[in-house]
Amino acid sequence: MATAKKMCSKAGGVHFSEEPPSTGVPSHVHFDEKLHDSVVMVTQEDDGNFMVKVGFLKTQHRYEIVFTLPEVPGLGKNVCPAPVPSPHLRITNILPAPEGGLKVACEYMALQEGVLCEEVLLLSETNDDVCVRVKVHARVMDRHHGTPMLLEGVRCIGVELEYDSEHSDWQGFD
Repeated sequence: MATAKKMCSKAGGVHFSEEPPSTGVPSHVHFDEKLHDSVVMVTQEDDGNFMVKVGFLKTQHRYEIVFTLPEVPGLGKNVCPAPVPSPHLRITNILPAPEGGLKVACEYMALQEGVLCEEVLLLSETNDDVCVRVKVHARVMDRHHGTPMLLEGVRCIGVELEYDSEHSDWQGFD
């Protein structure tokens, strides 16, 4: 039991009560606040552009990612993606958010393992001089290493399977 305490306390995420449990009183486990961050994180960078952190994803999977950008002065409510295609990230919808700002929906195809960053550019339809760059940051794990717990705002909408000859039903001729 002491080993488990030591290992968990090093990780910084779980803290066990040091007091032995008294009769009738259960032992308590406390989690750090940062473990409760279960939503897509949107942060504005110093240059006015945005970083959207979507957490862990899995290779060969297609995801829908929905996030809200705060209001950007001059951008307006009529916004469209720049016509520069990205092979992995595609904006599917941009709407004014009820609480202000813009609600953005996109599709992301995670094709390779690692820490990946894809960019899209949002253009104002009323002011040609205003645009915002949005970087979508994901940590993509190999498809053989389990299933990630997806953040709120991210959902898997498909799997792109690679052809594997070992799993083929075709047996050939003898």
